[in-house]
Amino acid sequence: MHLLVRRCFSSAASSLPPTIRQLLASSTTAPETAIQVNGWVKSIRRQKKVAFAVISDGSSEPGLQAVFTDVTLAKHLTNGASVRLRGTLTDSPGAGQAKELQVDEAEVLGECDPETYPMQKQALTVEYLRDHCHLRARTREISAMLRLRDSATRAMHDYFHNNGFIHVHTPIITSNDCEGAGETFRIVPSSDLPSCTPSSTPSSPSMPGQAPSEYFNHPAYLTVSSQLHLEAVSAAISRVYTLSPCFRAERSQTSRHLAEFWMLEAEWAFTSSVADLCAAVEGALRHVLRAHAASPEMDVLWRAKGPETGTEKRHALLALADASQPWARMTYTEAIAVLAAHHARTREFVFTPEWGKGLQSEHERWLAEQHVRGPVFVTDYPAALKPFYMRANDDATAAATSEDVPGPTVACFDLLVPGVGELVGGSLREERLALLEAAIERHGLDKADYGWYLDLRRYGGAPHGGFGLGFERLISWMSGIESVRECVAMPRWAGRMLL
Repeated sequence: MHLLVRRCFSSAASSLPPTIRQLLASSTTAPETAIQVNGWVKSIRRQKKVAFAVISDGSSEPGLQAVFTDVTLAKHLTNGASVRLRGTLTDSPGAGQAKELQVDEAEVLGECDPETYPMQKQALTVEYLRDHCHLRARTREISAMLRLRDSATRAMHDYFHNNGFIHVHTPIITSNDCEGAGETFRIVPSSDLPSCTPSSTPSSPSMPGQAPSEYFNHPAYLTVSSQLHLEAVSAAISRVYTLSPCFRAERSQTSRHLAEFWMLEAEWAFTSSVADLCAAVEGALRHVLRAHAASPEMDVLWRAKGPETGTEKRHALLALADASQPWARMTYTEAIAVLAAHHARTREFVFTPEWGKGLQSEHERWLAEQHVRGPVFVTDYPAALKPFYMRANDDATAAATSEDVPGPTVACFDLLVPGVGELVGGSLREERLALLEAAIERHGLDKADYGWYLDLRRYGGAPHGGFGLGFERLISWMSGIESVRECVAMPRWAGRMLL
């Protein structure tokens, strides 16, 4: 029986029976196919002569309707129980589903007491679900979000594969703070005393027979970005990317920040234009949106915002994938001028927009949501606001004396989108050795720690650039979920670690 099922539902050899998603999607089902289904009971409805249950294994938004003409088979089924059902997969005569399972055998694998089960059918608050993080994937919205993460991941991999990129696994443990913001988590063995203090220079080598004062003979941290490691690889394999966890020890409690998050980062050689970087980012995001034009997961998540509002916003989002014009672009200097003019008229912002200061979340949201009403690339930020590795614009000297651009800028961009603010950040990297050495010194970094990074310029260095995209923010933008804490299975942020 299982061999028949596999032949019906799998185009490749597999040792696993089909999931409910595969069963519902398949058009090759033989009439009256005998099959086994495993899953959890999402709902149960009993009548005098027949019972109906919806079974889900989490693989799809709709579950599979199971029909019990022998109602005694459904006697012990309760919401949340895990079950194994055997029967016949048939076309459904009822509305709402194309197929249903006529059940011949039912086995309860794991009981679920309906009186104490925390995931009751009434509306559950976000905070309640965070308190029950180990169970919240059973809810419709969180399971839809997790499937959306999966499909968005595959769409991103497709885009980079189609554009000649190589996927690289980068280290999570690092010896440097890529962003230079000092918001890293330091790693020490649990056996070490907690009084161990950070050091900005490598520990001296241990004598033979002695334990090192640092596990790696150097302070070690959880990475905040894979960029520097990707740069090293891109000096040999010209197009590389990664999707990996990153960690930031900032204490922000906003809906946009997590202590542990996932970043999609790409680096490629032989590019010398911020416009090229923006085009690649836009191409990737258009591809992902286009791949989700008929996504049932996005339907579920946007519908939670209300039928009309959710549908309208989702259509507007998907329209970006096929927009005839490139997404908007403006320089930081132009953005500040627009923001300052608006603030002078309305006094709307808490933070006064001013050249040389960072854009606050309220500025980013206003630019994307009110001024542009869509995604906007903001380019050429002041050098003082950005990390050491960003390429100085060639007109930096002239800009320092210009009335329009009061100081030197770097060749970078942030992509701002409605509902989120900053989604992607990137730049050309400084490939000119002398200017990079000067930037390292200007930022107060130890040049000895970056000897390897300077070597990449000494030996065959090429113009290059890249970007980083916050994956939870991407999911938030695609789904309308307001907080990134609901855009990952098990979120961590300052003061709280769920599971």
